[in-house]
Amino acid sequence: MYRPVLKLPKTTYEKIWDYIGGGLFVLSILYIFVMWGKLPEEIPGHFNGAGEVDRWGSKIELFILPFIGLFLWIFLGFLEKVPHTHNYPARLNESNVEAFYLNSRKGLNETKNLCLILFAAISFQMIRIALGETENIGWWFLPIVLIVIILPIVKAIVVATKIK
Repeated sequence: MYRPVLKLPKTTYEKIWDYIGGGLFVLSILYIFVMWGKLPEEIPGHFNGAGEVDRWGSKIELFILPFIGLFLWIFLGFLEKVPHTHNYPARLNESNVEAFYLNSRKGLNETKNLCLILFAAISFQMIRIALGETENIGWWFLPIVLIVIILPIVKAIVVATKIK
């Protein structure tokens, strides 16, 4: 199968997503450290589909999402660098390989950064709930998560079907 290794520089689009996703993610980690001393010993540990807290846990659990996010950042960042290993249709050829690689990499980049933004938002809300500023993460959370997960994938598939 035709799979050349191409050195394609990141697009401005990808760089903007990286700055936004990575920036908000790092800020959320800093926010955890800044707020640490003000937090009670128990913080929200899990939410149900309606965004209500259904489990409380130790405040150390605030570091679960940053660790998962860091893993995603590293792992998906690595996958972005090797688009020749991604899955493509049989019509991949010399004339369209760059378009396929860029589309796949952009979809992965969007997914990675949207996950980082979601993790930042969840961490922020967990702290707000722990401090009594709000009672739940919000009814909007589950629909947003589903959209964030599905949208980049659907978008990349639609764009791929249009590549000649």
